[in-house]
Amino acid sequence: MSPNPKPGRILPLLPNHPLGRSALTCRYRCANACAHEAPNTSDNPYFGDVVREVVNRRGLLKAGAVLAVAGAGTAAMAGTAAAAETDATGEAGDVQANGHGHGRPDRGDGLNFDAVAPNTEDRITTPAGYEQAVVIRWGDPVLPGAPAFDFDKQTARAQATQFGFNNDFCGLVPLPGNDRWLMGSNHEYTTESSMFRGYDSNNPTEEQVRISWAAHGFSVVVVERDRRSGKLVPVIDRHYNRRITVNTEFAFDGPAAGSDHLKTSADRTGRKVFGTFGNCSGGVTPWGTILSGEENFNGYFANGEAITDAKVKERVSRYGLPKGASERKWERFDKRFDLGKEPNEFNRFGWVVEIDPQDPKSTPVKHTALGRFKHEACTIRVAKDGRVVAYMGDDERFDYIYKFVSSGRIARGNSRRAREHNKSLLSDGTLYVARFTGNSPQSEIDGTGKLPSDRAFDGTGEWIRLASGKKSYVDGFTAEEVYLFTRLAADKAGATKMDRPEDIEPNPRTGRVYAALTNNSDRGKAGKEGATEINPRNGNKNGHVLEWEEAGGDAAATTFKWTLLLVCGDPNSADTYFGGYDKSQVSPISCPDNVAFDAAGNLWISTDGNALGSNDGLFAVPVEGRYRGRVKQFLTVPRGAETCGPVIEDRFVLVSVQHPGEIDGASADNPKSHWPDGGTSQPRPAVVAVWRSDRGRISG
Repeated sequence: MSPNPKPGRILPLLPNHPLGRSALTCRYRCANACAHEAPNTSDNPYFGDVVREVVNRRGLLKAGAVLAVAGAGTAAMAGTAAAAETDATGEAGDVQANGHGHGRPDRGDGLNFDAVAPNTEDRITTPAGYEQAVVIRWGDPVLPGAPAFDFDKQTARAQATQFGFNNDFCGLVPLPGNDRWLMGSNHEYTTESSMFRGYDSNNPTEEQVRISWAAHGFSVVVVERDRRSGKLVPVIDRHYNRRITVNTEFAFDGPAAGSDHLKTSADRTGRKVFGTFGNCSGGVTPWGTILSGEENFNGYFANGEAITDAKVKERVSRYGLPKGASERKWERFDKRFDLGKEPNEFNRFGWVVEIDPQDPKSTPVKHTALGRFKHEACTIRVAKDGRVVAYMGDDERFDYIYKFVSSGRIARGNSRRAREHNKSLLSDGTLYVARFTGNSPQSEIDGTGKLPSDRAFDGTGEWIRLASGKKSYVDGFTAEEVYLFTRLAADKAGATKMDRPEDIEPNPRTGRVYAALTNNSDRGKAGKEGATEINPRNGNKNGHVLEWEEAGGDAAATTFKWTLLLVCGDPNSADTYFGGYDKSQVSPISCPDNVAFDAAGNLWISTDGNALGSNDGLFAVPVEGRYRGRVKQFLTVPRGAETCGPVIEDRFVLVSVQHPGEIDGASADNPKSHWPDGGTSQPRPAVVAVWRSDRGRISG
């Protein structure tokens, strides 16, 4: 099979390949979350069912009042997601242009590359006419004086000066001049069995643990683009470069800072905490800081069964109760990871953190006003009145989508005064959770993924207030409890259970918002919520991509209209949907994770845990016009790896290649990948740049 098949041909799947994420990844990243019951045991019903019950009991006229609450002001979203007709050539016709295209003229999608075929190669594959190079990899120097990486002679002191392990989110903040940026990368988790030869998971050494502490966190590195070669090159900059680890001091801010639930024997104030870990995706703010979400933090703690207070145990359990020893045994070397000794330390993680790469001496902040859950990401859009809106997903089966609207308004410009003001915007505002309502009869949502009679999965929604400042809107919860135990508050408020909401990104051209919902194999199982219009497949292993528009196009609105852009999987399968585009003309895509946009407004999607048999990859899809829904694969990452990031610039794309070679049975003594250095080398997570050989624009 050609690695670059011609456009217009469906890309075949690969047979006889293990499906989904490896058990090794599950073990180290999320403490085998999917092997345990989902922490959400609430019985809050899907709101579409509530509406239909009202219709049945009271009649359509009375039910109209309920629907008006959910859908008020949503008429601004032009067009529908009705399935498009296609002409004999396989190109979308007028229905798609007028419906999916939202009435916009067809300018072409600007995605001028041949789709890459699915594969399981141990390399990055890109379209013809593109080049690639590693920007920075695990162990490469970040700080001045950092030693060269030596796999067999690692030390905690060296790792604290080098690029960390398993880089996930990547963000660029421009520096004065051209082609020079501050690159921020978080380091989500460590896979110790792949980091140390002869690793004994039952008896890690103290030095191995301290190396792991240093390999977590965040890196800030100056990067420059060489215009001649196209490469992005890291710079050992004495002023800007920075490493943040498990032992770096952070400050709490916002309404829950100083809470008794945040106080420990090491911090009697509840305002200071050391470190960040489990960081997944994030976002770059308009004022030039970087946000990072603490996601799978619960697996770093031990001995949850030692908690005797029933209320405390309930609150911990909603985030995944750690039992017995932790995977990494950190509790043996620092008691704060032992819940039997420091139960409040658990509450000090699960936040959105803000890092200022332009001020390397600044103390990073954990924002309590944004709530505490398993944050996949946090991205910002400015509302019409200048308030800032943060969109956030809680990456767990049957958990929720949130947004935060600031009380203050953004200050324009990049003066020190303006930046300091803007850095305070995420400290005070209103926290919301989403409730989605489908507009089709439940009898038409049968769990198979079959489109309902209106030929779309779509509907309306509302943002439910949870708390604002010191005021709670949830019965039985103080505002402080809402921020600290947000999942429980959202349960009580009746939020819609989703299929692992991950990265969420507003389209900078249209303002519409897109969310990746990775999968949920538990949907429809005995005792679990079944298919709903917003999550239309039982046993959902391939995920879907959600699109919504806030009422009036205003990010601060409290109602919206939604549709599913993609129902992912094998295009040959009846349970998939590609925005109404001809399914014979698209790339297979499974398990969407991170999303980003290019300058032309095309959506780019990276995947995690491909259930179709191929390596994970990066895909691009137009969201408007006649090509809406035409998914094209841009690259694949090496075997066992996940595609993270991504960053889509005019002249290059950045992807974070996380956990290469993380295949069941792999270890430092038995590596399953030799990327990126080849030969017999150990695999190393890395950031990679891809650019056109002719130095042209990626899209346009």
